[in-house]
Amino acid sequence: MKKLKVRKIGNSLGVVLPKELLAELEVGEGDELVATRAQDGILVGSRSKKFERTMEIAEKFMKKYRNTLRELAK
Repeated sequence: MKKLKVRKIGNSLGVVLPKELLAELEVGEGDELVATRAQDGILVGSRSKKFERTMEIAEKFMKKYRNTLRELAK
């Protein structure tokens, strides 16, 4: 677990990630990270091509079966 300090960056707030964490995430300047709410906190990870493709497939599936999913949710 790494402690990160929230800092003022221009008119915003942000955190600076240590180089060890950047290497572990395999990200660099300009790359995108994904923050996901989890039961016990927030998970942060890198966006991979596999993740992007999986999300595209999921979105197409949800659009195609929108009505079925709505009925199942009742």
